[in-house]
Amino acid sequence: MGQISTRLSLALILFAVIFCGSSTLFAQSRWVHFGSNGKLVYALTSKGDRIPDFSYAGYEGGGVALPVVPARGTVRPSGADDTTAIQQAIDAVSELPLTGGFRGAVELAPGTFHCSGTISITASGVVLRGAGSGNRGTTIIMTDAPHLALRIAGQLQQKLSRVETAITDHYVPAGTLTLHVADASQLHSGDTVLIVKPVTQAWIHFMGMDDLHRHGKNEHWVNSAHLDTRRRIAAVSGHTITLDVPLMDDYDARFFDGGHAVVRKIEVSGQIAQVGIEDLRILAPRRSIPLGAPAFDGLVMQNAVNSWVKSVVLEDTTNGIHINSGTERITVLKCNVAQHVPVTTAAKPFNFSANGSQILFDRCTGSGDNTFYFATQSRQQGPVVVLHCRFFGNGHIQPHQRWSTGLLINNCDVPGGGIDLMNRGEMGSGHGWAIGWAVAWNNTAKSFGMNTPPGTYIWSIGNRGKETDPRFPVFDGSKRATLAPATIESPEHRVKPRSLYLEQLKERLGPSALKNIGY
Repeated sequence: MGQISTRLSLALILFAVIFCGSSTLFAQSRWVHFGSNGKLVYALTSKGDRIPDFSYAGYEGGGVALPVVPARGTVRPSGADDTTAIQQAIDAVSELPLTGGFRGAVELAPGTFHCSGTISITASGVVLRGAGSGNRGTTIIMTDAPHLALRIAGQLQQKLSRVETAITDHYVPAGTLTLHVADASQLHSGDTVLIVKPVTQAWIHFMGMDDLHRHGKNEHWVNSAHLDTRRRIAAVSGHTITLDVPLMDDYDARFFDGGHAVVRKIEVSGQIAQVGIEDLRILAPRRSIPLGAPAFDGLVMQNAVNSWVKSVVLEDTTNGIHINSGTERITVLKCNVAQHVPVTTAAKPFNFSANGSQILFDRCTGSGDNTFYFATQSRQQGPVVVLHCRFFGNGHIQPHQRWSTGLLINNCDVPGGGIDLMNRGEMGSGHGWAIGWAVAWNNTAKSFGMNTPPGTYIWSIGNRGKETDPRFPVFDGSKRATLAPATIESPEHRVKPRSLYLEQLKERLGPSALKNIGY
């Protein structure tokens, strides 16, 4: 009778899991969880920091469908070098007037194009669109000398005004939208500002970054005088300003040597907007080369806003898709970077990398060994989100260097490699602490190498894979003390919500925002 009862109980549990949904197996995070009203509740640190709202990442600030831009020109493959023909078509559309923010698309017909040089878009409202990234679509074959395939580039200029005021908060927590300043009388809703954080020796010492050396030579971690973050003001009330996007770093006055973080009004010009690359494949010659040698690289975007890269496949490019400095509100959707021949040196190429703010990498894939599948670069605040991406091979998702903040890795799979939010120590030229205030949420990987920088948090929540706490990397063979591990919660068991980014987006903008981006 006892065996029958036990079997019946197991059967009822199985029935509940199958027919009532697997959400019953999900744990709940202390740091972000559903409250009694169904809304997200955030735990605060003793200083008021919190896991940030990452939902502002993506085209137009998240939750906005990518546009379908009418064609204004078509190019067909010639059988010879097509670089000039494609560039001339882009240049012709670039001369058209802007209508609703767009000029038009250049369509590449199905077939194979041969390109010996870089194709550039330098005007707003221009899209380069192929006929698909599969075998019957549009393929660009890179020929002749190594070069970059596609370049999207504006010319960002920041003009400083005379309006500047000190932040009076002794401590500004990561994740906040509000600041208190000495004088807000000349700041208004809609103003673009820099939030300026002093970089002092006191802070660098606190971070343990003042004793880097390689082969007997000193290395320098963050060697700029300040870290700048561009934001817009959403509201002003008395001495309180509210920003349009949360801050992804903390501002601690005890490290400012008697100075202050400041809010500085600026005028921004020169970024291009509403630019897209869509539905094509780029093939580079298969060759194994040391990184640093002339390279066949894929796509670089810089000084662009409210733009996108969608359904682009890159094969055997040395580096894949770089979203570089001066970029904001960018979506990289369903792109694939495949490397069949690994780079032969210790330095690794990047499938995807980010050095801007409000960047979303959504449902992207990649493959290859000895590579960084995704990396952040230096001195940038997010939010940057890597969402539902899958990477195959012995590579890593790994922020690269010199203090970027505000990264969310959400529902990603790296079955043969790792996800590392770590101190890169003396690697490279003294990359040191690569990332702060970052979250790995409900991912699967072979390993998770997680360190926590002093005074900050790194969260590893709901991840499945071996959790490690890497040592400080050095080159002289000396033993460095172990570093503080990440804040690890619910290892091997996923938590609710399954997707932190999507739940934050739904809560901020409503269910239609999810539908707009294909969920």
